[in-house]
Amino acid sequence: MQHLKLSELMGSLSYALDLTEGQPHGHCIRCCWIGMSIGQQIGMAKEHLWELYYVLLLKDLGCSSNASRICELYLTDDLAFKRDFKWVDGSLPQVLRFVLRHTGTSAGIISRFKALTEIFTNGDAIAQELIQTRCTRGADIARRLRFDEPVADGIHSLDEHWDGHGRPEALEGEKIPLYSRIALLSQVIDVVNCSDGLEAALAEVLSRSGTWFDPALVEAFVSVAGNADFWKTLDSADIDKTILALEPGEFEKALDEDFFDDVAEAFGQVVDAKSPYTSGHSARVGLYTSLLAEDLGISQARQRWLKRGALLHDVGKLGVSNTILDKPGKLTDQEYEAVKLHAVYTGKILERVHAFKELAQVSSAHHERLDGKGYPLGIMADQIALETRIITTADIFDAITAERPYRGALPIEKTLSIMQESVGTAIDPDCFASLKSLIARHPEFFPNT
Repeated sequence: MQHLKLSELMGSLSYALDLTEGQPHGHCIRCCWIGMSIGQQIGMAKEHLWELYYVLLLKDLGCSSNASRICELYLTDDLAFKRDFKWVDGSLPQVLRFVLRHTGTSAGIISRFKALTEIFTNGDAIAQELIQTRCTRGADIARRLRFDEPVADGIHSLDEHWDGHGRPEALEGEKIPLYSRIALLSQVIDVVNCSDGLEAALAEVLSRSGTWFDPALVEAFVSVAGNADFWKTLDSADIDKTILALEPGEFEKALDEDFFDDVAEAFGQVVDAKSPYTSGHSARVGLYTSLLAEDLGISQARQRWLKRGALLHDVGKLGVSNTILDKPGKLTDQEYEAVKLHAVYTGKILERVHAFKELAQVSSAHHERLDGKGYPLGIMADQIALETRIITTADIFDAITAERPYRGALPIEKTLSIMQESVGTAIDPDCFASLKSLIARHPEFFPNT
């Protein structure tokens, strides 16, 4: 995979971040076009444009980390909450209207009253907590992806405002990293343009100039917006290709096998951060998958490749609301259909990376069954690769042995008993036999033994 460009990899995976923010398909890509156009307009050096490029693509790295908390505090769908919150300009009337419209609208009267009371009493501390979590987590993951501090700082300060009334540090004016100032401006432009068009986007950023936005950057955007080709590209179906060509190539990072491992682990952490009940899930499935693959005679190179698929198997869950993922009771039919979509999302995200085509098929099929009763495609045993069967076995094992919102963690003996009932229908017999053997021989790798 040495021919794979960093821009293609990050640009493709940025679609996963769009999911967790409830944004239209390609939001981060469009923000990259907007922000890079502004950066070029103000004459940024190529080295700085390279850093800006990745701040724009990865600005939402930390967004999954506060999703569960949003659902808990506001009794609402985190995806809709995050999507609509990008419209709030910070004024008291808008904030009040937003809170009233998004807090406990489907909850009982008493629960909604308690939630509103908590929010109106401790609203500032709650907002600080949510944004601090997002910003800190996003910057940490950027560092794990081997980006230097300017990129991490750019992501960390995304929610700072020019007038000093932003978060998490209440930075003011030019104390806010330039990359952050451009990223926030680009984000608002895309959100408003996608909803109400270019004239509304222009009006919105002009109205926030000097409060949210650096006036000089707003002025630069007004100049950019006067070019019809800018809007044509922004709305183009081929904008992905434009973004790939836009990265200053002389600063391209070398992509080695260790880096691909880091990317898979980092995005696995983005997924696991979405719910307290999935904390560490991707990492454990990666471990169990590696152990099973080695035991079943998969080559070392293929084991490493497969572990990446295991770490990324649930990346599509970023598009599922935490009101469903964290629900303590039985899911409705509609909720279950929403959960099933995560496998589809996983496939669509990974297949955007041309070098991940096979990995996308293997990872997205982890809920298929040997008897054809799985999802999303309902394929039969002869169409399910051994690598997928391995991930499926590892995933089921971890799902049962880990705590879930509707029950506690189950011990190994009980887990194996439950899994035995699905051997030959959902679980591959050879994979299950390998799992039992590994548990007996290496109990130190498994919980509750």
